[in-house]
Amino acid sequence: MKPAFSVIFLTTLLGAGQGLFLALFTHQSYALFGLLPMQSDAFYGYGSLLALLLLIGGLTASFFHLGRPERAWRSAAMWRTSWLSREVIALPAFMGTVFLFGVAHLTGYRPEVVTLPSGLLIDLSIVLGGIGTLLAFTLFVCTAMIYACLRFLREWHSPLTVINYILMGGSSGFILASFYASYAAPDQADFFAGWAIIITLLAFAGRWASLVRNAHLKQKSTIQTAIGVKHPYIVQRSMGSMGGSFNTREFFHGKDAAFMRMIKPTFLLLAFVAPLTLLALGLFTPALLGVAFILQYIGLLAERWFFFAQANHPQNLYYQTIG
Repeated sequence: MKPAFSVIFLTTLLGAGQGLFLALFTHQSYALFGLLPMQSDAFYGYGSLLALLLLIGGLTASFFHLGRPERAWRSAAMWRTSWLSREVIALPAFMGTVFLFGVAHLTGYRPEVVTLPSGLLIDLSIVLGGIGTLLAFTLFVCTAMIYACLRFLREWHSPLTVINYILMGGSSGFILASFYASYAAPDQADFFAGWAIIITLLAFAGRWASLVRNAHLKQKSTIQTAIGVKHPYIVQRSMGSMGGSFNTREFFHGKDAAFMRMIKPTFLLLAFVAPLTLLALGLFTPALLGVAFILQYIGLLAERWFFFAQANHPQNLYYQTIG
């Protein structure tokens, strides 16, 4: 497939925003049970607004791959059957919840909602955080299932697609949270960095598993099934549509095999190996946590490009093969 950079920025920015919010609420949840010191409202509030800025950036990027942006609202109409429609509904719901979570902290408006039998006080920010967590995972699933539900694109049609979207988004969000905490709450940076290392290792394992799986895929479609002819020996002498059509432009990335071989180790190094190294060093030098996030984000851009480009549409058997 031909990667659309608007979708690449959409999915990576949304993932970082979702991961950052999950990191902040994870810390607040630990603090609620006395496992960590509760931080100031400003820490959670400004952190959630940073997550909201990433989400707004992703939403803005999404409009660049719409032919008629003014009709974007119609994309939510098919929510019963379309994962894209579900994503369109889940994203603003999540953004609204993140906004309210941040406002509740920044204004100090956190009224008591319920007191548990154990005496634990649940205020409005905890309720909003819980709702936001559910919506964050719902959004991860909806975004990933847009691709994982396509049976004819076998590189995408796997539970690993959903798992990797969640883990890579969580990894980038926790790395950003560790950098944010290194300045806003230095004594808590180790907590975020520790979780970032664990999630990044899991993301590395998940992405590696998908690469191994896809390397051993045996395509069900052949040149015979592509054109509906069962003869055992078929040679294509010219490209379909005489070498120029929507099909030849939009369903193939146009890069050669050498480029595809090069980009794979590049994104593995930038998205996983380098951040893990910098996270370990960042425990002693906080500035490296910011470098880790930047390098990983560049790596995730390359990873997402490869994710889209690796999907081999069956129509390419006809339109992209030259005998």
